[in-house]
Amino acid sequence: MNRLAQESSPYLRQHADNPVDWFPWGADAFSEARRRDVPVLLSVGYSSCHWCHVMAHESFEDPEIARVMNDRFVSVKVDREERPDVDGIYMQAVQAMSGRGGWPMTVFLTPDGLPFFAGTYFPPEDRHGMPGFPRVLAAIDGAWRTRRAELLDQAGKVHDVIAAEASFRAPAGEEPADLSRDAIRLAVANARDQFDARFGGFGPAPKFPPSGTIELLLRAYLRDRDDHTIAMAATTLDHMAAGGMYDQIGGGFHRYSVDAHWLVPHFEKMLYDQALLTRAYLHAFLVTGRARYRRVVEETITYVLRDLHHPDGGFFSAEDADSEGHEGRYYVWSLDELERVCGADAPEAVRYYGVTAGGNFEGSNILHVVDPGEDRPAAVQRARHALFAARAPRVRPGLDDKVLLGWNALFLRSLTEAASALDRDDWLHAARANARFLLRELRRDDGRFLRSWQATVGARDGWGATGRARHLAYAEDYAALLAALVTLAERDEIGWLEPAFEVADGLLHLFLDRDAGGFFTTGTDAETLIVRPKDLFDGATPSATSLAADALLRLAALSGRTGYDEPAFGALRFLSPLLQRQPSACIYALEALERATSAPIEVAVVGEPDDAATRALWREVSGRFLPDSVVTVARPQRGASDLSPLLADRSTVDGRPSAYVCEYYACKQPVTDPAGLRAQLDDALAARAGI
Repeated sequence: MNRLAQESSPYLRQHADNPVDWFPWGADAFSEARRRDVPVLLSVGYSSCHWCHVMAHESFEDPEIARVMNDRFVSVKVDREERPDVDGIYMQAVQAMSGRGGWPMTVFLTPDGLPFFAGTYFPPEDRHGMPGFPRVLAAIDGAWRTRRAELLDQAGKVHDVIAAEASFRAPAGEEPADLSRDAIRLAVANARDQFDARFGGFGPAPKFPPSGTIELLLRAYLRDRDDHTIAMAATTLDHMAAGGMYDQIGGGFHRYSVDAHWLVPHFEKMLYDQALLTRAYLHAFLVTGRARYRRVVEETITYVLRDLHHPDGGFFSAEDADSEGHEGRYYVWSLDELERVCGADAPEAVRYYGVTAGGNFEGSNILHVVDPGEDRPAAVQRARHALFAARAPRVRPGLDDKVLLGWNALFLRSLTEAASALDRDDWLHAARANARFLLRELRRDDGRFLRSWQATVGARDGWGATGRARHLAYAEDYAALLAALVTLAERDEIGWLEPAFEVADGLLHLFLDRDAGGFFTTGTDAETLIVRPKDLFDGATPSATSLAADALLRLAALSGRTGYDEPAFGALRFLSPLLQRQPSACIYALEALERATSAPIEVAVVGEPDDAATRALWREVSGRFLPDSVVTVARPQRGASDLSPLLADRSTVDGRPSAYVCEYYACKQPVTDPAGLRAQLDDALAARAGI
């Protein structure tokens, strides 16, 4: 009996027809393991993971391997994207026992959930120095039967390691310190040391998109005006956008590059990468004015709204790396095919995209821009449209159509900021729809937010009001949603602060460690696991602690409610030993650290939103990158000052829309013309040079 058919996760449902008697994560699985006195075999992956699919085809679909799994173990399948708490805890076990990590993750547990053996992908037979999965199963079964005491001792030791990581304390002599900007300067210096001056990026292959480092460098450039600082960011952005890691035809970014020059990607597309890279390219455009960065923003958002958008407003999680059983097949081209599709524009497209008869990937061509600095010629633009139309009938990669609260909120923030900066009312409409969707569909009647929503699974008890959302939301979900709502309050309507307060209060009530500082991954109402972890390190997405510290500081500055400051300061003090030693491991926390160590630039534009003069003033604000700022635009005399002191006693001057630039609510003279506002903003940024 396979129990996965009614799960909300597309990844779990991919395994519903396996001959393996899978359980979803839960008490039933561990009760069954205790009843049968057998270990739990925990398999963790996600729908767009190529090697997860490989292990499924090779092992989980094999009747003989499945028979051994069913006879000797209780097998549990987990979607890491729905259950980051489970994934995070047992990934620490994998790393502690094997020295590496990744997915698929394979962990053997006692019936009490303690890990005693762990690995990642196992082939169906011994291969390339790796033991075959059947041999692993036989060895674990034999050891459980004959040497159980050793396994339990190993499980206890691994648990101690995980518990120590979960309850992070600074080493002796590295106690939390007063906050300073030293970690920011060290992170910039580290980026300089690791920078690949030829192809961009920081460190060797494989290269993952360094969104957090790009943001760090853009902020640093506005302080130091060092040409090398902006060159590191620009070189990296140029080569990523020119490489095969960027979908040259349909827009959007693949997960990472397997080589040093961003040519051959791992072809899955993740919503969070689109969110973080959209923001990085948007800020780079605002700093440099380079049109190609704006184009990347526009094409990436177009991709998400076209291919990852549920009609009700949610954004889907990912597209697979594979189609028709082959990684990347959907995206690659032969020379003959491209020439046939592009017609008279083919020679220019062949030159621009570096297409050859032999190809650059398994006999086919991953399209890339040979000269990253070249503007896209008109002939190539026509060819691109033709190639997009010709690609459309191909079998698309699999779609993971679950809607994750935290990932949606990351993209919502970037979409809102881009809509404001580039004056795109259609994007702002999509952002509002997404925010309403998240507040409606991923929140229970009692206000508790949920992690994951899925439209194609029928209602089931306990899934929430709609029957489609499940799993309690984590600290990262609350923190990312708070950040997005604050951005909406800044860039759209100050009234978005009302739900932001509710989210912030839930974040503090459910997740804050009031003793040591920082935020637990799981809420006080969550299932008890073998440890209660904290999400400290930034990885493919910002950690809950980084997100929460920055969002709470922004909320406090925008609302004037200083009670939100102290938890953010506490989180940064808790992180300070890590920031002093490994600032790049907490790269997104550095944005919060910058806010915590400088007075925010506060900008309020007051006027009727449809007034051309109001819009002209607002474009001066929204059309530039203002680190450490809070901004808002509102009608005069509409009670908005109850929500934000930035709007207290702010009125138009002589009936004309007006802008106020302040620091800690001490304001310069209001201005009514864009040039005057531009000068005040220039002065505010110049005053921060070198800090």
